[in-house]
Amino acid sequence: MQMMRKLAPTGIAAAEIDGMTIHSFLGEHRNSGKPRTIKPGDSKLEKEWRLVEYLLIDEMSMVGLTLLAKLNRIISTAKHVDPQIPFGGVNVIFFGDYLQYRPIYDAPLHTDFSLPSKKKSDKLPTEKEIQQRVARSLILQINCVVKLTQQMRTEDIRYLQLLERLRQGQCNYDDYELLLTRVVGQPSVSSLRESPWNKAPILVFRNEVRTQINHKAAIQNAAQLNCAPIVCVAQDTCKGKPIEDPILIKKLLELSDSKTEHLSGLLPLVPGMPVILTQNIAIELGLINGMNGIFRQLVYQADSVSTNALSNIFPNNTQYVHRPLYALIEIIRSKIECNLESLQPKLAPIPIMEQTFRVDISDILPKDKKPKPNWKAMLSIKRRALPLVPAYSITTHKSQGQTLSKVVIDLKLPNDTDDIVAVFC
Repeated sequence: MQMMRKLAPTGIAAAEIDGMTIHSFLGEHRNSGKPRTIKPGDSKLEKEWRLVEYLLIDEMSMVGLTLLAKLNRIISTAKHVDPQIPFGGVNVIFFGDYLQYRPIYDAPLHTDFSLPSKKKSDKLPTEKEIQQRVARSLILQINCVVKLTQQMRTEDIRYLQLLERLRQGQCNYDDYELLLTRVVGQPSVSSLRESPWNKAPILVFRNEVRTQINHKAAIQNAAQLNCAPIVCVAQDTCKGKPIEDPILIKKLLELSDSKTEHLSGLLPLVPGMPVILTQNIAIELGLINGMNGIFRQLVYQADSVSTNALSNIFPNNTQYVHRPLYALIEIIRSKIECNLESLQPKLAPIPIMEQTFRVDISDILPKDKKPKPNWKAMLSIKRRALPLVPAYSITTHKSQGQTLSKVVIDLKLPNDTDDIVAVFC
C-alpha cells in the first residue's frame, strides 16, 4: 500500500506489523552516529515518499525525540514543503503505551522540558537538545487520542487486574501470592522441560545472559537429537587482512552480538531450533530484521569444518564451520508465494552478510603498548557471518511488540534497572 508506511523502533516490532525499523528507513547503522545524507533533489528519497499520506509508528514508548526529529526532517525534505509543516504534511499515527520500555540513549517522547534541569542554566543547548525540543513540539501537536480499554489477550479477570495494578506500581499482597503460583517448581509449573513450557522463550534482561542460555539450550538439544553441535564461525578481517593473533581472535569471537552489528562470532545451530533474523535481506518478502523462523539445514564448504576447540563453552565433539554458504530457514509467517527452485514451501535461504564494527582492544595489549588512562585503542573489524541468533532466549527489550502465548521470565535484575514495571505490562 503505497499511501502508507509502517515503522517501528526495533526489528521484532517491525516484523510483527510487516513494516521496517525507523533506523533502516533512515539508512543508518544501529551503532553508528552517522546520519543519512540528504541532498536536494534526492530522487530515491522523493520516490519513497511521493505517494505516502499516512505514517504508522508502533511501540511509541521506545521511540526517542532525537529519532523522531530525524524522521521529521527527512520526510519534510522528501515532500518539498515548508519545514514548519509537521512531517511534511504526512498524517502520523502513533501506537503504544508510554508506561512500557523507554528508548535507549534517547529522551522519551513524553519528556517535559519545562521541569528543572540538572544542566547549568547559562549553558547554551546543544544541537541534539534543540532537535529534541523540536520533536517534543511535534508531539504536543497531536490532535486526537484514542484509548483502547478492552483487553483482548486474556479473559482471566484476576490476572488482568493484577497487570493493571502492576502497570501503575500499585500491587498488593494478593497479587504477590498469585504470582508465587507461577514460580518454577510450583505445581502449576513443575518443569520447564515439559509441555507447554519447553517451547516458551526465556526472557532475560542482559544480552550476556541471553547468549549463555541460547548456547546451553542448543547444546542440550543437539544431545537429545544424538548429533554433534554445529557452530558457525564468523570471518573477521582488519584492513582487508585475516586476523592471525589468537588472543584477538578469541576476543572477537566472544563479543556479544549486540556489539558486532548483530553478527555472532560463534553461532550454534541445531535442526529445529528457533532463530531470529538480525539483518534486512528482502523487505518485500518479509525477510527482515526481527523475523522469527526455524533452522532446518546449513549449507557449507565441506573442507571448512574443523574440530579444533575455539571455545570451552561447547563440547569436544563440536564441529566448527568456517565457511558457511547459507542456512535454510523455515519462515513461520512467510510472504514467499512460490517455492524457491526445489525447496519445500516456506523455506528460504539466508546468505552470509557483512558488517563493520569497532572494538576496543586495550585490555589485550602488552603493558608497554597500552593507551593512557581513559583512552581507547580502537580497531575497525569487518565481519562476514550468518545474520541469525538462536531464539530459545531473548531480552525483554527485544520481546517488546511480540505476541507470545507463554513466556518464562528471569527475575534476576541488573543493578541499574529503574523501569522494571515496564517489562511486564
